[in-house]
Amino acid sequence: MQTENEIVSITFFEYPKRNRWWAFNQMQLAIAPLKKARGVKFFKLMGTGGGSGFSLKPDLKTYALLMVWENQDFAKNFTTSDAYLRFNQQCKSNFTYWMQCIQSHGTWHSQQPFSPMDKKATGPVMVITRARLKWSKVLRFLTQVPAGSRAAAGAEGLIYTKGIGEWPAIEQATFSYWKNQQFMENFAYQSAHRDIVRKVKKEHWYQEELFARFVPVSLDQSQAASPRS
Repeated sequence: MQTENEIVSITFFEYPKRNRWWAFNQMQLAIAPLKKARGVKFFKLMGTGGGSGFSLKPDLKTYALLMVWENQDFAKNFTTSDAYLRFNQQCKSNFTYWMQCIQSHGTWHSQQPFSPMDKKATGPVMVITRARLKWSKVLRFLTQVPAGSRAAAGAEGLIYTKGIGEWPAIEQATFSYWKNQQFMENFAYQSAHRDIVRKVKKEHWYQEELFARFVPVSLDQSQAASPRS
């Protein structure tokens, strides 16, 4: 279980066309500076998909930076660091969701990145799902992507969702933000998404997977993170 202080952030950076090659190169070049960020326990810089949830079409203008911080002071200070400022200077816009993990199972590259706190979601809830597919199941997975994307696009209570990942098709994740836990569970257990999950389990598509839930927080403790539509 985590201390009350651990903070998770995910920032979506949108780049103008002239800076997209720079942004793509940061997938490797930014690793060393990000490792030096004070108080960071885990991070992933990822590309994004162009549809709802998992997507076959990349969004070449948008990149996601997921970070886990020891406490909110380190999280706050990151926005004044050289690593962050370099992203901020090159992008057209960015938005950060600040969260605390309340549930997590599975691993990400054999690590358990999130330490859940003993807290229930009484309002909005965020979810990160991540999977590394077996090579033999990639084509099977890709045939299911359109149905899953359509279900996500029409999901009641969904505020925002974005497909994220380190490698197209092989290492995929999704970030989603819901009005409350009931809407999220309705989508997970009473839709086309449920049928896809059943196929995943029955046919053993994944080498590794992770599921985590979060609640939004504000770093000044005054209000929850603002919804993004």
